[in-house]
Amino acid sequence: ASPAVDPLILLVGAQIYCPSVPENVDLKVKPAISFFTRGGTSTPYIPGIISPSVQFDCWAIKYDGELFPASQRAREVYRALYDALQGIQNITVGAYKILSAIEEVQGQDLVDVEIPNYFRTLTFFEIMIRAE
Repeated sequence: ASPAVDPLILLVGAQIYCPSVPENVDLKVKPAISFFTRGGTSTPYIPGIISPSVQFDCWAIKYDGELFPASQRAREVYRALYDALQGIQNITVGAYKILSAIEEVQGQDLVDVEIPNYFRTLTFFEIMIRAE
């Protein structure tokens, strides 16, 4: 981990999922992040470089005895995610190198009407990747 990533890990621990948060995850213990690729671009002129657009959902749940509102917790996770990703360059992750990450859409605070008491902050990042 790096100083930019540490606050995010402190908030969510290992509760980072693709493509969605499993039903049995206890968000009272720690909030969570889900992410998935929603599209993106590539170019035939530079093989091996792609720029997927990735959707991130930062989740928190309302519960009795909470110290501060779930919407605020979801926003706090978003801010830590933003600090960890926005503007990073040349980071090697496994067999890939993240050349850059730029936020496409600022965090949007949402209430999930289908799942009562769940709150999320939604954001999108363009992440340029090169296969090593």
